[in-house]
Amino acid sequence: MDFLTLFLLYLCFLVSFVALLGVCSGGRGIYHRSSQVLSFVIPTQLQNVTHQALHRLFYTRSCLFVVLHILLEAAVYGEYTWEVFVYCWELQFHLLLLLLPYLLLAGNVGCFLLCSRADPGIITKSNHASVVKVYAYDGVLFQKGILCPTCNMEKPARSKHCSVCGVCVQRVDHHCVWLNNCIGARNARYFLLYLSTLTAMAAAITTISAALLRHLVLLSGMMHGTYLDEQGHEQPVGIFFLVQVQ
Repeated sequence: MDFLTLFLLYLCFLVSFVALLGVCSGGRGIYHRSSQVLSFVIPTQLQNVTHQALHRLFYTRSCLFVVLHILLEAAVYGEYTWEVFVYCWELQFHLLLLLLPYLLLAGNVGCFLLCSRADPGIITKSNHASVVKVYAYDGVLFQKGILCPTCNMEKPARSKHCSVCGVCVQRVDHHCVWLNNCIGARNARYFLLYLSTLTAMAAAITTISAALLRHLVLLSGMMHGTYLDEQGHEQPVGIFFLVQVQ
């Protein structure tokens, strides 16, 4: 099974999964109308199971995504260590370049722990009076005198009640399932650092892997080879052919 076939199968799976999510979550506009049409095709039992699973995953506080996050990073770095680092070391790549993903991983783990364990800015009765003074009510988006029915307190400006955590959070951004915590006034800086180091990790591993593949292709001389197409004509090897075959 070649690369294009696998990619098409992946694309079909992704489209089917998005369609199932659309049916279960609703949506607006064209997306909502498409979901209504698909709801007649997808079995009701499958819709109910998916809806329950989505509620359990995204609307209930759980460490499931935290564990998945750790497993994914472990898998990526395990693959990088055994399939990239060793060969790059044998090909005499610069050691500091090879160690860069591990240094970024250490920073990412630190930001992850800070962001997931830090207080996002939970509003309590003891700090409510001081939090109210931080941001002024604009009278448009944030009205004075609006009570949170769950916490039974007046909502400070730029605050929101998180239904997952069950608390009101100051300057809340969103609830991150990967961190199992809200992102708010007190841990937003750690979250930005976490995203920055995560992006840098992906970029570093991708760059080093691409450099290794390029080096191996040049050493093998494959770019100077030829192959026979479906009509039996001899064609020069190109990048597209190498990606599809390899």
